[in-house]
Amino acid sequence: VHLLKRFQEISDIVEEKQRLSDDAKLLLGAYFSCEYSLESAALFNPSIVWHPDQSGLPEGSRRFIMSLRATGEGHISSLVFRTGTIDSNYKISMDEITRFVTAPEIVPGSMTKSDYQIQFSENSKISERAIFPMAPDESNGIEDARLVEFTDEYGGRTYCATYTAYDGKTIRPKLAETTDFSTFKIRTLHGSEVKNKGFALFPRTIGGQYAMLSRQDGENNYIMFSDRLDTWNSKQMIMEPKFPWEFVQLGNCGSPLETDRGWLVLSHGVGPMRRYCISAFLLDLKNPTKVIGRLKEPLICPNEDEREGYVPNVVYSCGGMIHNQKLILPYAMSDYASSVALVDLNDIMNEMV
Repeated sequence: VHLLKRFQEISDIVEEKQRLSDDAKLLLGAYFSCEYSLESAALFNPSIVWHPDQSGLPEGSRRFIMSLRATGEGHISSLVFRTGTIDSNYKISMDEITRFVTAPEIVPGSMTKSDYQIQFSENSKISERAIFPMAPDESNGIEDARLVEFTDEYGGRTYCATYTAYDGKTIRPKLAETTDFSTFKIRTLHGSEVKNKGFALFPRTIGGQYAMLSRQDGENNYIMFSDRLDTWNSKQMIMEPKFPWEFVQLGNCGSPLETDRGWLVLSHGVGPMRRYCISAFLLDLKNPTKVIGRLKEPLICPNEDEREGYVPNVVYSCGGMIHNQKLILPYAMSDYASSVALVDLNDIMNEMV
């Protein structure tokens, strides 16, 4: 089926195609096809959200979807997914995956210079779906998607992923939106403050406005507000480096997590020897421009088993979630693989200064 489909895509340049046998069509389709290993170099920078389908689970268990940055030949990155469950005892089980992924169809008429919509087969597993670069501005990679379950004022739920599009020379923040992980709408973010990496959307509006974390100068943490999800024209700095392990750079590690004590923000800090660590800080629920707490020591630093890999000395996450009183924190180990840490939420709060 795939080879015949590929033949149809090139059939306009084939002379006398009506006279070709089925075997010849298959052969031509094969000549213009190739296999690509999406994850051969690295599988890293995960984020995690609750699965839209929570049916058929034991009491106390929940199903999740994890997004990851996959890097293959030529250092081209794409967005892939995994599914799994966590039970009442915090045991995490990942669902079995197949050896292959499926490519989506571009929704007819949706493709512009950088925006488009894609549709996966509903019969495919979520772990078989990969979003590979399709627009020119992301030709060299879709990087570091920060996935969040966004709830609007009417209770509607959309899964949003802010990510970095890279064409080999420039970067551009973009947004992927889906309600079912089958159909995705991809669009470019606009505005004077849409620059650099690390955009992370709050899971709901605040004071009637969308809110986003960012780091336009590549060093400090900022917050932005907007009436439009795709347009951002102002920013306010909320945090600058303070401790030695973050003197080089600060940034977020995903969308803020709402707790009864404030917005818990996972963050990363870069220090000596370009060592990346994961930490956290707390923003006021009603006024998230106000930092009300931060950790003076990191949550996670690369240990001896985690500091060597595709990019050494790095632990990094693109988003966690809260299950009962535990922080579920997926993170990458030197960009070669990913793991999950569990942290007691009260322990984090009690260490905030």
